[in-house]
Amino acid sequence: MSNERLQILISAVNKDPEELIGNMNLDCDAVIVNQLIGEDHDADKSGERQDYIQEFKDYKARVICRAEKGVGLSRNTALQNADHELIQFGDDDIVYDDGYVQKVIAEFDKHPEADILLFNVKAQEGRETYWNTDFARVNWRNYGRYPAYAICARRQKLIDTGVRYSLLFGGGAPYMNGEDSLFLHDALKAGLAIYRTPVAIGKERKGESTWFKGYKDEKFFFDRGVLYHFLYGKMAMILGFRFLFKNKNEMCKELGLMHCYKLLCSGVRHGRKL
Repeated sequence: MSNERLQILISAVNKDPEELIGNMNLDCDAVIVNQLIGEDHDADKSGERQDYIQEFKDYKARVICRAEKGVGLSRNTALQNADHELIQFGDDDIVYDDGYVQKVIAEFDKHPEADILLFNVKAQEGRETYWNTDFARVNWRNYGRYPAYAICARRQKLIDTGVRYSLLFGGGAPYMNGEDSLFLHDALKAGLAIYRTPVAIGKERKGESTWFKGYKDEKFFFDRGVLYHFLYGKMAMILGFRFLFKNKNEMCKELGLMHCYKLLCSGVRHGRKL
C-alpha cells in the first residue's frame, strides 16, 4: 500500500526503469535518476530523456532521465526531487528484502533522536566494508566505512542543513570512490545525529566494480590522497600513511609502500588546490 513516509532515491546508468524496479524488489515510492550515457543514448532520441511517472504495485516512481555523468550529481538530483518524510539512497545493484520498508520506518519511529540511520546491506564477497552488530552513535572515528546504500535519513534534516553529495568523487566523477564517506563527514560537521543499526534490509548483487581496477592502478592512490585532503585536512598525509601501512600486504604488494605513499601525498597536495 502506498505511503508518503519512505521514498527510495536510486542512482542508475542506462537502465530500463520498469525492469530495474522488479530486479530491486522495490516496495515503496521512488525517485529514479537514470543517467543515459553512450552512443545508444544519442541526443537525437529526445523522447528517452523526458521525465515521467512509472506506476508499479500501489506505488509510483518518478523517473528522471539525464544525459550526464556522476553519481554525486545523480544522488543530488534525486534528493532535490524527493518529497517524502524519510528517504533512503539506493544503487541499481541492490536487491531489497521483503518487508524492508516496514523495518526502516519502524527503526526511525523507535529512534526519534536519529537524523540518519545506517542499515545493514550485505555486500558481495570481497567488497565488504562494514556489518553492524549493535545500535550505536556514529562519530568521527567510524563514519568512513559506510556505502550510500546503507544510508537512510529524515529528508527535511538534509534539506535544512544543505548537506549534499560531492561532485568530485565516485563513478563518473574526476576522482574515484569516497563520495559516501565525504557525505557522512559533511553530515557530522553539520551537526546531524547519525546512528548505525543491526537491522538488515537487502543485499548487493554480484557484478564488477565500475571504478576499481586493482592496486596496480596508480590513480587509486592519487585519488585516495585527494579524498584524504577533504576528509582530514592537515592530518591527511599522516592518516594516509597509517592507512597504507595497515593495508600494505594487500594494497602495496605491486607498487611498494613508499611509491604508493608518494602517490597519495601528490593527491593530497593536488586536493589543496581544488
